[in-house]
Amino acid sequence: MFLDLFLKMTAQHLDQKTQSHSVENLRVVGVTRLITPAQIKEQLPAGDRQLALVERTRREAKSILRGEDDRMLVIVGPCSIHDPVSALEYARQLAVLSQELADRYLIVMRVYFEKPRTTIGWKGFINDPNLDESCDMAKGILLARKLLLDILDLGLPTATEFLDPIIPQYTAELITWAAIGARTTESQTHREMASGLSMPVGFKNATDGSFQTAIDAMASACTQHSFLGIDQDGATSIIKTAGNPDSHVVLRGGRNGPNYHPEDVALAEQALRKTGLHPTLMVDCSHANSGKDPNRQPDVWKSILDQRREGNRHLIGAMLESHLHFGSQPLTQDPSILKYGVSITDACMDWETTAALLKA
Repeated sequence: MFLDLFLKMTAQHLDQKTQSHSVENLRVVGVTRLITPAQIKEQLPAGDRQLALVERTRREAKSILRGEDDRMLVIVGPCSIHDPVSALEYARQLAVLSQELADRYLIVMRVYFEKPRTTIGWKGFINDPNLDESCDMAKGILLARKLLLDILDLGLPTATEFLDPIIPQYTAELITWAAIGARTTESQTHREMASGLSMPVGFKNATDGSFQTAIDAMASACTQHSFLGIDQDGATSIIKTAGNPDSHVVLRGGRNGPNYHPEDVALAEQALRKTGLHPTLMVDCSHANSGKDPNRQPDVWKSILDQRREGNRHLIGAMLESHLHFGSQPLTQDPSILKYGVSITDACMDWETTAALLKA
């Protein structure tokens, strides 16, 4: 009966096909096919040594989250990547420091290619690698993957924020730790995506400072999901996930101020326990916790260390925004005049301050 109805509807559709109606994609001005994940991995394959590093550092990060490893997980690097050359120079210095401090910290470089925007603005290196609104995303994906491979070659693991749910198919096997940002933690799409990611995931509290949204995201990401996505050949597919048990909350402050103080941390731990989740927390030393002032990031960092010295091992790590040079600069119409090694998004600490902070 269903088949007869389907055939009848199909016949009616064919009869009406001669009538021309402009109702689809009225506001789409262009469609460009991308290289598939499988093709880009064939062009830029990950070697055994690189994949072994990712596998090992993911395992170590999970051990830190579970309280089996007493070190801190430290995510440190530029607010965003806009210049692979300066990013790689930064990575070389961080790789040396990470080895020096390996008994105290698992240091993972912040390599953020996607930038969520409250309204409009530069959306990140993958979206616009030429910094000129040409939005050559094919180039952006290719250069992003190459940079990740180059950083792994230094023996340094990488972290990123996943924003577009398609991007993990192109880069995820190169990532040790991932973030879901404050603007997307409440998104069902991102919770579903996180449930299938192979690495630990940190959910940031909402921009208003509420951490219940991040806790709800953790609870959701732990469970199985089915959703639409793409496979390695770029074909639209039904994705089924097992759930990701390796997630935690990232306290980044909010519109009402910072939330890294002991009383804020205690409230977050209490809320996690109430939901039946392990009270695992990371603190973002930047954003609202520092008032976006890089000079205040060291104060947040010192508070985290003090709380850990006082016995709080649920504070498992921290995030620091750091670049070769201090501050930030606006993105101009002529990218060639940008200062080397200076952020074009949030202001960052310089390298010397970062190294001194971690060594102290």
